[in-house]
Amino acid sequence: MNDYQMIDKFRQYLEVERGYSEYTVSNYISDIMEFNNYLRIKKFNGLSNVTVNIARYYLMELNKNYKPTSVSRKLSSIRTMYRFFIMEDYVKVNVFNEVSAPKHDKLLPKQLYSNEIEAMFASIDKSNAIGIRNYCLLELLYDTGMRVSELVSLKITDINLHSDFITVFGKGKKERSVPFIDALKEAVRDYLQFSRPVLLTKCKEEPTDILLLNHRGTPLTDRGVRVILDEITDQTSENLNVHPHMIRHSFATHLLNGGADLRSVQSLLGHVNLKTTQIYTHVSKEQLIREYNLHHPHAHDDNKNDDNNEDNNG
Repeated sequence: MNDYQMIDKFRQYLEVERGYSEYTVSNYISDIMEFNNYLRIKKFNGLSNVTVNIARYYLMELNKNYKPTSVSRKLSSIRTMYRFFIMEDYVKVNVFNEVSAPKHDKLLPKQLYSNEIEAMFASIDKSNAIGIRNYCLLELLYDTGMRVSELVSLKITDINLHSDFITVFGKGKKERSVPFIDALKEAVRDYLQFSRPVLLTKCKEEPTDILLLNHRGTPLTDRGVRVILDEITDQTSENLNVHPHMIRHSFATHLLNGGADLRSVQSLLGHVNLKTTQIYTHVSKEQLIREYNLHHPHAHDDNKNDDNNEDNNG
């Protein structure tokens, strides 16, 4: 089996067994192909003959050309591939376990403030089918915190307007329920009644049961969602660069800042490990100032003055 066949087997594994989204799989394969091209240029003997020294040479090459976060991601992609190769008996050892990614500061997820989210909603023109669809899409992302891959996989049968929950299928096809609040129900109802039928008329293929459709009446893709968010933010007065995962971060952060329990947020996000959710326990500077002003005695000028007056009069 040659390198390209092995990579294709790995791609199938990510898609079928791991249930990763098209966008995630594309990132993995991009990292793998970059490594494979490096092997060919350097005239090394293919993926199944990589040594620890070759892995170290490649790490040095990455360090010259990429930031630490990108290097870590690329190494992670390659390690995952070699774990699969061991499972399939293509190789005996994972040589990339012997190289360490560069240390870097762990960045907190970027989030949007409430006023920025509301500016996005306010910018959408709901007088046409596309606008109604876009409003529904944004409500789904922000009100449920679902991943973009989960969003574009939603089927009409996953939606029950009389229920209090929406069924979401996450990574590895794991099923979870997220609350179906009234604002979201209204947006979905409008989309199903006034937008989706119009979009379906554009479809030249067999009608789909996927919930969200593009302007051609076919299922919306991960990339399509990103384009829509760009279009929405272009209409706001805010200088925003928004991607779907940022809205998921905002969903989690706003819940925790509002006093939600960490375990509940873990369940809503579909995280297996609580440690993954704990990254959202940071609070904004505004929240810190608000909490300080509410609870620290010296933050209240009146109280401080009263104390001083008592001391002077005492």
